[in-house]
Amino acid sequence: MLKAGVLGAGHLGKIHLKLLKLSEKYDLVGFYDADKNASKKIEEEFGYKSFPTMESLIEAADMVVVVTPTIHHYDCAKKVIEAGKHLFIEKPITKTVAEAEEIRDLAKQYKVRGQVGQVERFNPAFMAIRDKISNPMFIETHRLAEFNPRGTDVSVVLDLMIHDIDIILSVVKSPVKTVSSSGVSVLSETPDIANARIEFENGCVANLTASRISLKNMRKARFFQRDAYISVDFLEKKCEAVRMKDAPKELDDFALVLTNAEGKQKQIYFENPNVDSNNAILDELESFAEAIKADRTPEVSLRQGTEALRVAMLIIEKFKSI
Repeated sequence: MLKAGVLGAGHLGKIHLKLLKLSEKYDLVGFYDADKNASKKIEEEFGYKSFPTMESLIEAADMVVVVTPTIHHYDCAKKVIEAGKHLFIEKPITKTVAEAEEIRDLAKQYKVRGQVGQVERFNPAFMAIRDKISNPMFIETHRLAEFNPRGTDVSVVLDLMIHDIDIILSVVKSPVKTVSSSGVSVLSETPDIANARIEFENGCVANLTASRISLKNMRKARFFQRDAYISVDFLEKKCEAVRMKDAPKELDDFALVLTNAEGKQKQIYFENPNVDSNNAILDELESFAEAIKADRTPEVSLRQGTEALRVAMLIIEKFKSI
């Protein structure tokens, strides 16, 4: 079992503490949080050991989860890596691309593994159908959330849209060509609603919408490719693939067939893969443990986290040019 520690014991930090305690792949050594009063309450209520300093926690662990506010990610990650410990860091990886690149390079220099907490990669609906997503040419995503003051220290792009940016970059095997976007600040100092269009060199186009002031929650993605339309509902944990193939000469009574202007017939097939229930955060943590033990690249590497941030920052930069 890997000795695990957590830096930051806020809302998400408490979730990581609970899951690390439950995991059979980790031995939770404790946590460090700068808020001493909050640390004492957590220690008394849950029994997790509170360390007096960040350095003492890092020293006691083999792997450290960084769940601090984004502005502190770089400093925390640097200390973890330079101590020779493995790093699990929540998204976005850092505040700037330059910081992310340095963290990525430091991990390579110190020969430690690093994973970014992009939890939707472990969403069971996406996992059930991702093997069927092949060379998509148009992608549309909607990530809408009711207002929550937590997270408004950053743009909705870094708060919500970055999940879909990461998903898209994981399935489109082509460099980004151009980015355009628009964003509106309603309640926060940074944009609360954003739309972005990403064009890739292979011709694929992705249209992303994110809002944190919606009346209802929605987390959906649709992938259009030559042979199929694939939909993923990250919130409801559902997925579907609709495929079209040349219709056979003999059709059964229930076949759904479309005929084009030239008289060619296509039969429509519906696929609804089985979606297993899971705890995505626990799965990503345990996936990281397996990567460390096998000395292989984690599912969401520091390089991938850096590229997701790079695209997110391009989107944010385009806001300023409008």
